[in-house]
Amino acid sequence: MMTFPFEISATDGAARTGVLKTPRGDIRTPAFMPVGTAATVKALTVDQVKESGADILLGNTYHLMLRPTAERVRRLGGLHEFMRWDKPILTDSGGFQVMSLSNIAKVKEEAVTFASHIDGSKHVLSPERSIEIQADLLGSDIVMQLDECVSWPAEEDRARDAMQLSARWGQRSKAAFGTRDSQVLFGIQQGSTFEALRRESSERLIDTGYDGYAIGGLAVGEGHAAMCEVLDYAPGLLPADRPRYLMGVGKPIDIVEAVARGVDMFDCVLPTRSGRHGQAWTWDGPINLKNARFAEDDSPIDPDIAGPAGTAYSRAYLHHLVKADEILGQVLLSWHNIAFFQLLTATLRTVIAEGRLDQFRRDFAARQSKPTS
Repeated sequence: MMTFPFEISATDGAARTGVLKTPRGDIRTPAFMPVGTAATVKALTVDQVKESGADILLGNTYHLMLRPTAERVRRLGGLHEFMRWDKPILTDSGGFQVMSLSNIAKVKEEAVTFASHIDGSKHVLSPERSIEIQADLLGSDIVMQLDECVSWPAEEDRARDAMQLSARWGQRSKAAFGTRDSQVLFGIQQGSTFEALRRESSERLIDTGYDGYAIGGLAVGEGHAAMCEVLDYAPGLLPADRPRYLMGVGKPIDIVEAVARGVDMFDCVLPTRSGRHGQAWTWDGPINLKNARFAEDDSPIDPDIAGPAGTAYSRAYLHHLVKADEILGQVLLSWHNIAFFQLLTATLRTVIAEGRLDQFRRDFAARQSKPTS
């Protein structure tokens, strides 16, 4: 099996910075992956996403298999060509959305059957089908095994069953994936908030062998403190020489604390979702541009964040766009938020290389804890 070279250039405690090298370009870590759910990062062009500093996007298997269908994407040249993105793409397996979005989902050993949230049509997603969609039809660079993610809170027996099923599905995913020249497969650690289960999951993953490892089953409602408690041990259970990806995370403070605990890659819909609802992320925490106090504020969102969205327009203008429900407001705030998340991970790469992560963590936490404005 091919594996992308992962070069760690510096460490600071458990934190690492480095580069995951792929045929479509280098991924600098820590890395934040904007989410391109339906072959688009909502409200943004690929050029805007590139200008933000993103090295890689995430594509959503569940949504693309339903519309426009993975087969159609393949006929149109694959996901990169379809959306005109020439850098790496990671696709999720589809499992999480099947469990959370479908009208009816039934999980069995062979596969999960579900009804589309769009039109109620019936579908079957097995480990083999998930790999076919991601690797063969969409053509992603980083493919995820199919897993079962339980909701939170979960009883230990329920979490154990899902973890063990995920491990078996992972073995089937790897067998279906086989050996490929320009794609890699990541396994997913499960186990909810139970350390013994996450340890068992990690042992099973390592025994199967993957090109990278994800930490799943977090950011599902357990809260920041509980997530950090799991991350105190979970990354260290995975191989140190391969990238570690925390799925679906998250808020800036979540990213900083996860990086400090040894995580390398992240994805979340938060930047664009916040932007579409009038919220901008800054070094001093989020601000709500809907608030009337910004109506005559001629200052930029954040003078320290370069780019048209952050510095070229006043808070008063953005407030007007949001209140008038103008599309441009959603575009500018989404663009700004993606740029902020990329600046955050770039800054983390710098402070890790310079051995200043602890001081940065303290300062960042203090600024982010200010009351939301």
